[in-house]
Amino acid sequence: MKKKTDQADNSGKELIAALNQIEKEESISKEIVLKAIEDSLYAACKNQFGNADNVKVSINRESGQIDVYAEKTVVDEVEDPVSQMTVEEARLTHPKALTGDVVNVIITPKNFGRIAAQKAKQVVVQKILEEERKVLYSTYSDLVHQIVTGIVQRTTGGVVSVNLGKADAVLTEQEQVKSEHFKPTERIKLYIVDVKDTTKGPRITVSRSHPELIRKLFEAEVAEIQDGTVEIKSIAREAGSRTKIAVYSNDPDVDPVGSCVGVNRSRVGAVINELRGEKIDIVVWSEDPRELIMNALSPARCISVDADEVEKTATVIVADSQLSLAIGKEGQNARLAARLTGYKIDIKSESQVLEEQD
Repeated sequence: MKKKTDQADNSGKELIAALNQIEKEESISKEIVLKAIEDSLYAACKNQFGNADNVKVSINRESGQIDVYAEKTVVDEVEDPVSQMTVEEARLTHPKALTGDVVNVIITPKNFGRIAAQKAKQVVVQKILEEERKVLYSTYSDLVHQIVTGIVQRTTGGVVSVNLGKADAVLTEQEQVKSEHFKPTERIKLYIVDVKDTTKGPRITVSRSHPELIRKLFEAEVAEIQDGTVEIKSIAREAGSRTKIAVYSNDPDVDPVGSCVGVNRSRVGAVINELRGEKIDIVVWSEDPRELIMNALSPARCISVDADEVEKTATVIVADSQLSLAIGKEGQNARLAARLTGYKIDIKSESQVLEEQD
């Protein structure tokens, strides 16, 4: 009998030692786990004792000993043996018991140590998984709208799975650039669009086509953007093909375009390489919509710009030789300029204007 008691004592101490270690390494509260184990054991006891609400389970926080007991009221005459006991019965374990007292009577079932060990293991594993999920969710939810580097794992049904280190992310077809194709183990930069908490861990949605990816890539390359001297005021992107960004300098001595381009185009070149050759036009932002529209239509040169700031419309006149450049292939240059400025732009050549006047 003593051998069994010693084994029970050792298992209890081992449980407490294990929980102390988990609390230290995983930052999971020992008290939360012990309470969860008690609740789990209580549910198991309810199956054995029926719906006796006076049954309790207690784990000694120091020794780890697990006891099942019933709270019983001491009475002169027992009417309900489940919840009551006589003074004589109570004094067998509680010598000072009096009528009206509530005493705890140990009723630990046989083989309860084995049940307790199983339940404890289940609860501990569950709590570790829950805590790991919470930590992962917290870690990656703090990175929403930031860029991260991931390693391509596989492509299934058009969805690319990317490992971010501690969790996997999904690059859906909507967030991909059509011209890009990835190979397993390839390292790519991604913009975190959203993180949702699920029972299987955080679901992280990333993007390669989001305009804000451009902003974050330039922030990583351009010190003047990092310190706030240069600002990216607007971005217009057709992912995989061409992007226009409008930049502004808070310091008159700092050239915003030159800062973003870098010496020998080193800074913009790094961004273009990451985007696999996507063209990038960098223009100066202006509060004057006419000047801004003129800059946005670069590399085309404009003769004049007539802008309606209320209607957000503008008529632009260019030389005949500049018309196709201003409009761009399949209208791309004009389309991106309109998005960059927020104006609906009507581009006309000099000869068109003269014909209209005639």
